[in-house]
Formats: sequence, C-alpha cells, structure tokens
Amino acid sequence: MKRREFLKVSTAGAAVAAVASPAIAQSAPEIKWRLASSFPKSLDTIYGGAEMMAKQVAEMTDNKFQIQVFAAGELVPGLQALDATSNGTVEMCHTVSYYYVGKDPTFAIYASVPFGLNARQQNSWWYQGGGEQLGNEFFKKFGVIGHPCGNTGTQMGGWFRKEIKTVADLNGLKMRIGGIAGQVLQKVGVVPQQLAGGDIYPSLEKGTIDAAEWVGPYDDQKLGFQKVAKYYYYPGFWEGGPTVHAFTNLEKYNALPKNYQAILTNACANANSWMAARYDMQNPAALKQLVAGGTQLRPFTNEVLDACLKATNELWAETSAKNADFKKSIDAMQAYRSDEYLWWQVAEYTFDSFMIRSRTRG
Repeated sequence: MKRREFLKVSTAGAAVAAVASPAIAQSAPEIKWRLASSFPKSLDTIYGGAEMMAKQVAEMTDNKFQIQVFAAGELVPGLQALDATSNGTVEMCHTVSYYYVGKDPTFAIYASVPFGLNARQQNSWWYQGGGEQLGNEFFKKFGVIGHPCGNTGTQMGGWFRKEIKTVADLNGLKMRIGGIAGQVLQKVGVVPQQLAGGDIYPSLEKGTIDAAEWVGPYDDQKLGFQKVAKYYYYPGFWEGGPTVHAFTNLEKYNALPKNYQAILTNACANANSWMAARYDMQNPAALKQLVAGGTQLRPFTNEVLDACLKATNELWAETSAKNADFKKSIDAMQAYRSDEYLWWQVAEYTFDSFMIRSRTRG
C-alpha cells in the first residue's frame, strides 16, 4: 500500500474509533438502583428471585447496572413496596400484585385469583396470550411497568386446627387470608383475618385464629405451623400459580438505554423460571418431613370447592359490574383459561394422572 493511501485509511479508522467510543459509553452508563422486596430474607426462595435477577443484570452489564435488593422493612414495609416504586422512592420492587387489591381488585388477576391459572398457564397468558399488554396497560395507571419475576406454583390450602368436611364447617372459621381470596371465603362463612407472616404462628397457637394459609411445604415448615395446627389442606384454589412481579417505576424504565431494558426483562424471565424450579425441588422433601412428623394431609372436598367456585363467580360478576378494568382483564383471563384446559385435559392431565398412579409401581 502506498504511504499516502495508508495515511488516509489510518485517519478514517481513527475517526470511526473516536465516534464509536462515546456511543458505546453512552449505551452502557453506570446506574445504581434500589429494589424494595415484599419478603424477608428468611424466605430464601421467594426473596431470592430478586437477588437472582439483580445478579444477572450486573453480570450482563459488567456491573455497570447494579440493583441493590432490600428486604421487607429495610426501606419500606413489605406491603408498601409498590407505592414506593410508584412514587419514585425506589426504582423497583419485587412483590405480588394481589397485595394491592385495596387500590384496585384488577391487580389480583395478574398474580393469582381463585380458580384462575396454574403457573404454566399464567406464563403462557402473559408472554403469548395478551396478558402482558393488558397488564401493563393497567399498571401504567400507577406509574409502573411489570415483569414476571417468580412463581411459587400451586400453593397449599393452609393449616387448620380442625377438619373441614362440609361447607358448614367453614361457618364462623377465623382464617388468616386476605385480598380477593378472603372476599370469596367470606361468602361461604369464613371470617378473614389480615395478619403479617410473623403474627400467624402465635395467633394459631393461642387459638385467636382457627386456620391460616401461607405458601407451601418448604416455606410453611420454616415458620413451624405444623406445631400448632394438625391438618394441612390442599389445594390452595385461590393461588393456582401466583406470579411474583418485578415492578419498575415507568419513568425510570423508559429512561434506560434499550439494551438495559432488554437485559432487565430477560433477567426477570430467568428469575421467573428459577423460582418455580426451586420450589418444585424444595417442596417434595419438606412435605415428606411434615407428614413424617405427624401432619395430617387433607383434600378440600368437592362440596367445599364447588361452593367456593360459585362464590368466586358471584364476586367476579359483582366486581365487573362496577369496575371496567377488572371486567376487561377477568374476561380475557377466563377465556384463555377455558382454551388452556381444553388442551390440558387431552394431553397434560391424562399423562400426569397416569404417571401419578404409576409412581409407586415397580
């Protein structure tokens, strides 16, 4: 190459480098956010979903985008995590949207509602069935955007100090259960009680409540409910597959570079899978230990389930009549659920049922 041509190429290369370096720097700014969790560190799996997400965001950005996770109560009370995100006190929170039905019952639909979707169906509706568009259209009214960031799978029906065989056995029963599920059970005679996690054990022990629901075997065992209530019922029909969301302040999210938005979205999706897989791994061993220790497993009878389903449908009709957002979301979810179970009864249900029956065979 002639010297003059070489100098031209070198000069052009330097110019490109001068333009590219600032552009790269601008697309990867150093950002530090705070995230308020609704959960204590002791519940390592549900709390751990936020830690997993934050770790992946940091790793995918060479630690330029850092999200510090704070447990419930460290920055704000656990049930005020969404408010803190909405008003900009923190940039993010990790919470379950049904905690906020006092603001609007529509929140519950995107976490879990009685006789709603299981975990896989919840993901399918969100990612492929229009749930994401509907959900974030609603969340936008509160200044946040949501990303699924965990799922516990179907939860248990809770701990009872006495057996529940008929609907009449529910009449006057004081049960720790809140939100939409509490409204449903109130229709069949239950007296719902709002209690923080740390207050459940002493209340059961003293008999000031007769029953309590929490999560499932792994988390319930940690709180020791088996020591103060003998009967463990299933399924938790009000939580067939509760989604735990990472909510981000919408203004802060929109200010992120597009690649950071994509990284955050994908880190949340990874944490969503991680949490569900971890609970599926942890719950079998915990359930075995509980039963070996004397816990009495009991299924809710069809009579109880049918009565609660009837009460649920009544509540949906009443709520839909006065809340257009709720009606739009619940109608969409129920239509999706119907098609999903049309498919599940063909393949998933028949396969799982056979395998469950065959589990103890040679």
